[in-house]
Amino acid sequence: MIKLSLQQQVRIILITAEMYFRQAATDLFVIFAVIIQPMIIALLALYMLRGTDNGEAIFVVVGSSLTGLWSGVLFMGGNSITQERWTGTLEHIVAVPVPLVLITFGKNLANVVQSLLSMAVAYALAMLLFGYSLQITQPVLFVISLLFTVFSFVSFGLLLAPIFMVNPSIQNLQNGLEFPIYILAGFMFPVALLPNWTTPFSYLLAPYWAARALHATSSGNAAFGEVALSWGMMLLWGAVYLVISSVLFRVMMRKARIDATLDMQ
Repeated sequence: MIKLSLQQQVRIILITAEMYFRQAATDLFVIFAVIIQPMIIALLALYMLRGTDNGEAIFVVVGSSLTGLWSGVLFMGGNSITQERWTGTLEHIVAVPVPLVLITFGKNLANVVQSLLSMAVAYALAMLLFGYSLQITQPVLFVISLLFTVFSFVSFGLLLAPIFMVNPSIQNLQNGLEFPIYILAGFMFPVALLPNWTTPFSYLLAPYWAARALHATSSGNAAFGEVALSWGMMLLWGAVYLVISSVLFRVMMRKARIDATLDMQ
């Protein structure tokens, strides 16, 4: 494996992200997961909240877009390596002198960025169908929170990919993993409504801190310290996910070479 400079690594990530973005743009499953499904969630929630103030509507818009982000990370991010195995290209990717983790990072980056379209769709639904006049209360902090969110979700996807690769049976639980994260991360309602014993589980999830930062800056006037705490936790958990995923990638590659099962499901 050749040693790559930081500039070369960034270039590999961006090229991979561009290629995957083009490929996923016509994938019907991706379109459903990151646009159609969040749109349905937003439509139902906005219908139930019709006649309420704009603050609750923007909460739903942000929350439904986060469901699209998580669905994209869970299904496309988790299967980002497995898809290469299904198409018979995994051996070729592993053979090139580029770390597999960089290629997977680029694919996850494209997936998360594409999933942000769900926010625009939900925003349009709230304005056009229900007549809400939506306004983000702290736009600068919201944009910064969005950048931290992208990093934390990409890191989360990087953690899931080798786990799904090493243990394919986990893929059978994918559908069941969607809604627990919706609930524990507080996408559509505050976690304070949940039993107290669930709160520590929420704190361990970067999506929870992402939802907390985005909700606070979009529909409320949160203190900067509160938002900065969420940013710090997203950085912390994102870094933890990256460290764990790097170990898992090495374990995965070592196991594949020993067992000669790289192309086997």
